[in-house]
Amino acid sequence: MLQGVARGLGWQHMVVVVNLASYYVVGMPIAAIAGFKFKLYAKGLWIGLICGLLTQGAILLLITFHRRWSRIDISAERDEENSVD
Repeated sequence: MLQGVARGLGWQHMVVVVNLASYYVVGMPIAAIAGFKFKLYAKGLWIGLICGLLTQGAILLLITFHRRWSRIDISAERDEENSVD
């Protein structure tokens, strides 16, 4: 849901960076270490995937909560309403 919020507001580049960072910087190393070094195999890979997903959700949640919502420009929405009349 947070990805949809970010994409809908035009923050696609931010979502891409968060996805790459959470899965390739956090999730993949944890999956490799848990799966192969600690010999958890498939469970370790799932643990890494879940860690990446939790990281992604936490970062997008922080971005969403700390955004100044009063500064978002809604003039395009107003222009669209005026053109319908």
